Amino acid sequence: MFVLQVLIVLLLVVAAVTTLLLQSRSDRFQAARDRSLAAAEAFAYAPGLENTLRGPNPSAVLQPRTEAARKRGAVDFIVVMNRDGIRYTHPKPEEIGKKFVGTIAPSQAGRTTVETVHGPLGVEVQAVVPITDAHGKVIGMVSAGMKAIGVSSAVDRQLPVVVGAGAVALALATGGTALVSRRLRRQTHGLGPTEMTKMYEHHDAVLHAVREGVVIVGGDGQVLLANDEARRLLGLSTDVEGHNVTALDLDPRMAELLLSRRVATDEVLLVGDRLLAVNNRPTDRRGGPRGSVATLRDSTELRALAGKAEVARSRLRLLYNASMAIGTSLDIKRTAEELAQVAAPRFTDYATVDLAEPVLRGEEPRVGRSGSQAAQLRRVAVSGIRDDHPLYPAGELVTFAATTPQATGFTDGHPVIVPDLRASTGWRTGDVEHTQAVLDYGFRSMITVPLKARGILMGVVNFWRTQDSDPFEEDDLSLAEELAARAAVCIDNARRFTREHAMAVTLQHSLLPHGLPEQNALDIAFRYLPAQAGVGGDWFDVISLPCARVALVVGDVVGHGLHAAATMGRLRTAVQNFSTLDLPPDELLGHLDELVSRIDQETSAADEQAAIVGATCLYAIYDPTTGICNLARAGHPPPALVHPDGTVEFPDVPAGPPLGLGGLPFKAAELHVPPASTLALYTDGLIESRKRDIDTGMKTLSAALAHPGRTPEQTCEAVLDALLPTHQSDDIALLVARTRRLPADQIVEWELPCDPAAVAGARAKATRQLAQWNLDEETIFTTELILSELITNAVRHASGPIRVRLLRDRSLICEVADTSSTAPHLRYAAAEDEGGRGLFLIAQLCERWGTRYTPQGKIIWAEQPLPPPSARAAGNSP
Repeated sequence: MFVLQVLIVLLLVVAAVTTLLLQSRSDRFQAARDRSLAAAEAFAYAPGLENTLRGPNPSAVLQPRTEAARKRGAVDFIVVMNRDGIRYTHPKPEEIGKKFVGTIAPSQAGRTTVETVHGPLGVEVQAVVPITDAHGKVIGMVSAGMKAIGVSSAVDRQLPVVVGAGAVALALATGGTALVSRRLRRQTHGLGPTEMTKMYEHHDAVLHAVREGVVIVGGDGQVLLANDEARRLLGLSTDVEGHNVTALDLDPRMAELLLSRRVATDEVLLVGDRLLAVNNRPTDRRGGPRGSVATLRDSTELRALAGKAEVARSRLRLLYNASMAIGTSLDIKRTAEELAQVAAPRFTDYATVDLAEPVLRGEEPRVGRSGSQAAQLRRVAVSGIRDDHPLYPAGELVTFAATTPQATGFTDGHPVIVPDLRASTGWRTGDVEHTQAVLDYGFRSMITVPLKARGILMGVVNFWRTQDSDPFEEDDLSLAEELAARAAVCIDNARRFTREHAMAVTLQHSLLPHGLPEQNALDIAFRYLPAQAGVGGDWFDVISLPCARVALVVGDVVGHGLHAAATMGRLRTAVQNFSTLDLPPDELLGHLDELVSRIDQETSAADEQAAIVGATCLYAIYDPTTGICNLARAGHPPPALVHPDGTVEFPDVPAGPPLGLGGLPFKAAELHVPPASTLALYTDGLIESRKRDIDTGMKTLSAALAHPGRTPEQTCEAVLDALLPTHQSDDIALLVARTRRLPADQIVEWELPCDPAAVAGARAKATRQLAQWNLDEETIFTTELILSELITNAVRHASGPIRVRLLRDRSLICEVADTSSTAPHLRYAAAEDEGGRGLFLIAQLCERWGTRYTPQGKIIWAEQPLPPPSARAAGNSP
C-alpha cells in the first residue's frame, strides 16, 4: 500500500508538471501572436506611411523607424514590404530587397494573416497586415513577428511550487499509510494473515453447519452472505451473493422484510409451502455498516411436531390469500364479493356480506343503540359451494330483527357466534319461513362479524356452515374477525373513494354548461363523457358574442380528481369573463396563460411543493356575417373542418405552448368557412388511448366526420361509435357545430366621411333600411338616436372614413367603425355640463353596447331587442 500511494503521488506530480508545460507553450504562442499583430497593425496604420511608400527611397526612411518600433514593441522584427512581398526593411540589412518568407496572398486581398514560419531568425510567429491608401487599395504590407521562445511564462514560478506540493503530498501519504497499518493491526488484535485465515475458516464452517438460515443484506439491497440453510429454506442458488434481493424471485413479504431493515422478532411468513419464523435486525445500530441480518427457522416443521401444522398453515395461507385478493379495486361491491369468495369454501361453506345503504353511496351510516331497533342492510355479495341455497340473493334489501345476530353485530360492533342454529331463538325471530328453509337446506352454524374500520360500522359479514362441515368453534372466531378486519379497511377505502368520486362528479357537472345559448350562427351538438375511474378537467363552452358572433371553447386540465375539476371551473369562468372583453383568440389565451401560472403558484405555495397545474385550450370565434373563423390553441389538438362536399381537413392552426408555461406568445389563424360546413372541436381523450396512438385516432375521426349529410347530433353519435374506447381512462369532450351565414338582405353597410354633415344622411339611410325591414316606429326612432350619437363621437374624436353597419339577427345591431383606438367611457354628466350624456342615453335605450378593437381602429356597437315577428306585423298593420 505504501508503494502504491507513492506511485500515485508521483504520477500526479508528473501530470501536473506536464500540464503546466503544455499550458506554458500554448500561452507563449498566444502572447507572441498578440504582440506581433499589435506591432504590425500599429505600424501599418501610422500616418504618412502611404506617402513614404510612394517616395523615391522607402527603405532609407523606413529602416530606422522600423528598428525603433521593433525595440519599443519588444518584437524580433518589423518588416515593411511592397505589394509583391519585396522587403523594404529588416533587422538584418542584408535581407532587404529579398522576397518575404510567409503567406502574403490574403493580405494582398486586404486581410490580416497570423502564422508560424521558419524565417531568417528561426521559428517565428508573425502577423502580416495590409497597407491601404485612401481608396482602400492595398499598396504594401507590414509584418511583425517574434520567436515564441522569447516570451516569458509563469511556469518557471509555478514549477517549484508544484514540486514542493508533490513532496508534501508524498510525506503525507507515507505518514497516512503508517497510521492505517497501525490501526489495522490494532483492529485485528495483532493477528497475522495466517491467524486471520484460520479464524474465518472456523466461522465459515460453523455458519454453514447450523440448522438456522442466516442472510446478510447490504445497504444497497445486495445479498452479502447466505448460508446453506438459508439457501434451502428460500430456494436460492449457490451463487446468490452479490445479487439484489429484488432479483431473487422471493416472496414479496420476505423481500420487503429483508430490504426494510426493520426489527422483526419471530415474524411468521409463508414462503412456498413453508412457514418461516424470521428475526431481522439492522447491522448499523452500533456503528456497523448499513444493512440487515436475518435468521430463518422452519416453523412448519416445529408446528407439525406440535400436532397443529396443517391447521396453522391453512389459516395463515387463507389470511395471506385474503390480503392479496381483497381490495384489488376501489369498488365497494367488488370488494365485498372478493371477501365472500375468499372465505367460501376454504373457511366456510357460504359467506354473505350485508352493507348499510349509505355505505354504497359513500356516506357514513347511522347506527342505533344495542337491541333498540332492527337493522336494514343491503345484501351485496353471496358466495358458496352451491347456487341453489335459500339465502337472500345479492341486491336484496333485508331487514333483520333487533334480536338477530346480524342486527346485534351491526349495532354493538361485536362478533356473534351461533354454534347451533336450531337451538338459537334469537336468530329465528326474523322471517320464520325463511329461517326454516335455511335449516331445512342443512345450515347448522353461523358466525356474524361486523365490518368496522376507523370507528365506522358499515355492515356485517356472515359465515355459514352446513351439515357437511364441522360447526364453528371459538378458535374459528379469531380467524373470522381477522378476515373481516382486513376486508373492512378495504371497503372503507372504497367507500371514501366513492364519496370523493361522487363529490367530484357533482362538482364537475355543476361547472359544465347545462344548455346552449340562443344564436343563429351555428347549429351545435355536444357530448361530454367523464372517465370511468376518476374525474378529469375537460370542459367545453359555447359563448354568444356581440354582433351575432359565437365563440367555441374546448379545454383540458392536466390530472384528475377534485383539484382538476375545480381548476376546470375556474378556467371556464375566466374564459367567459375574458370573452366579455371581446378579445381576439390569441390575446384571450395569453390572459388565460397568466391565470394558470398564478393558479400554479398558489397551489405550490399552499402545498409547499412545485405542483404544476397545466392545461390546454382551443378558442374559436365564428362570424356569420363574413364566414370567417378566428382560432388559436394552446397545446390542444387541432379542430376538424368538414367542407360541404364531405372533405375533411385539420387546419394548420399554430399549436402554441400549453397554458401555464408562460412567456411564449400565441398565434391566431383565420379560416374562411363556407356555409353548411362543420367544425369539430374535441379533447385528446377522444383520439388517444393506451391502445391507440394519436395518428390512428385522427384518421378514424376523419373517416367518421366525412359524411356531410348528417346533423350535428348524428355526427356526435357517429364519432363516439367509431372512437369511444372500451375502458375509458380519460374524459372526452366533443363539440360539433354546423355553420350558417347571415343572409345578405339582413346586412347593410355604408361608408361616411369624417364630417358632421354626414350624420343627417346616415340617419336617413338607416330610417329607410329599418322601414324596409318592417320595424316599428319606436325601434326606428331609437336607432336614429344611437347612430347619431355614435357617428357624432366618431367625427369628433377620430379621423379618416367612418363605416356604419346594421345587422338584423335576433336583435338589431348598430356598428360604427372608425380609425381611432380610444374607447369611450360611460359617465354621469353634471347639470352644468354641455356634453357627456350620449353614451348614457345609448346604455338606457339599447340592451347592451360595447367596443371591439380591430387592426384599423375600433368598432362601437349597440344591440336592441327586436319584438317577435307577430308583434312587428301587428304594429305595422293599419
